[in-house]
Amino acid sequence: MKNSISTNRIVWLDVARLFAMFMVVCCHCADPFNFYPGGNPPPEIAQWGALWGAFLRPCVPLFVMITGALMLPVREESSIFYKKRISRVFFPFLIWSLIYAIFPWLTGLMGLSPQILIDFFAYGGDEVMRQSFSASAEYICNIPFNYPLTAVHMWYIYLLIGLYLYLPIFSAWVEKASERAKLWFLVAWGVTALLPYYNEFVAEYLWGSCSWNAYGMLYYFAGFNGYLLLGHYLRHHNWSRMQLLCYGVPMFVAGFLVTYFGFIHMRDLENVTAEQFELFLTYNSLNVILMTIPCFMLAKAVNVTSERLVALLANLTKCGFGVYMVHFFLTGPSVLLVRALDIPIPLQIPCAAIVAFAASWIFVALVYRIFGKGARWFVG
Repeated sequence: MKNSISTNRIVWLDVARLFAMFMVVCCHCADPFNFYPGGNPPPEIAQWGALWGAFLRPCVPLFVMITGALMLPVREESSIFYKKRISRVFFPFLIWSLIYAIFPWLTGLMGLSPQILIDFFAYGGDEVMRQSFSASAEYICNIPFNYPLTAVHMWYIYLLIGLYLYLPIFSAWVEKASERAKLWFLVAWGVTALLPYYNEFVAEYLWGSCSWNAYGMLYYFAGFNGYLLLGHYLRHHNWSRMQLLCYGVPMFVAGFLVTYFGFIHMRDLENVTAEQFELFLTYNSLNVILMTIPCFMLAKAVNVTSERLVALLANLTKCGFGVYMVHFFLTGPSVLLVRALDIPIPLQIPCAAIVAFAASWIFVALVYRIFGKGARWFVG
């Protein structure tokens, strides 16, 4: 059975998923540093929140690249693909969105201080402290349109469902396109990755976009579909160790420096808007693309020979969606724990991530152990 696991799996994609999963948990553990309760954080907190926040930006792009590497081109008939993929995502997403939505109300019923909601969901700020039934009902009613304030990580699930809807359509072109055509698509996508900075620092409109038209010339080459194609393209290309050192390291360092110093610059502006605060952290930006490619290629270069480790990575793949659903409840408390243990500030974010990641994984694995296949309705 172990031999069957190792021969049928694409193990390096499981490694890439481990990278992405841990990085996204780490990223959310940085929220209490970058969205500090009560105002401006101490300088050391702010510094390490920015450093880790910048370093971890490849997390979501890696997920999308894995999707493109696995699913492009789509081999199933569209209706079968939609039923299989979207149903597995939709029901856990709906269940956990409801749980996150009613959580503030439950804390009120238990007589807990509203402050606990900031401890759990630092990103939400003071607005997340509402413990009334009406606030939770508002969150629930808004789920068809957007995520609850207590579950900001659910933004990715709306995106994922959209990518699944788009994949069979995009797949028809990918299957027939030459390598050269795919490269030109990626070049055009790379140009669009500079548009957030053009719109912020030069002009609001470009290439036909205006007050009555948001769809400029390269609009249809923009967005996360570029990561889908990039994952598909790079699956069939390898880098040697020398190429990882000569290409990958400079790419990652350049992307990181732009992300970090750009974020610091925007964060320190007076009256900074939410869009300006997030500008250099934008996933569809050239600096984040430069960071993501070496991470993906590094995962390809990892050679896993241990059958036990292969099985463990396979289990993470099985539990991964559930871990994503659950972990947001645990990141804030994990940060409180490592602070109480007086862990050095530079290590608090990764240490908190280890706690939250491990606890989420154990929980989801237990759900599968108890409920078997029925667990898929709850944890994907």
